[in-house]
Amino acid sequence: MPNAKPRVTHKHFRLDPVKITRVRKALRASTETEAIDRALDLALAEHERNKLATEAHQRFVKSGIVIRDVYGKLDNAN
Repeated sequence: MPNAKPRVTHKHFRLDPVKITRVRKALRASTETEAIDRALDLALAEHERNKLATEAHQRFVKSGIVIRDVYGKLDNAN
């Protein structure tokens, strides 16, 4: 169903109107609903990026690779 519209439900929240206005301006949204929807999309995208970065980091650590300090900077850091 590539042409299917996302399911929309009516929700009622108590939100800070100043934050909504700031988000609306920052995201150049024409309505408050659009601003909140875009902000939620951004939060979900950031969560996915963080999850992928964590998984990549874990794979890197488990790989057993050894990183050498070829410039000798880390020994003097403390």
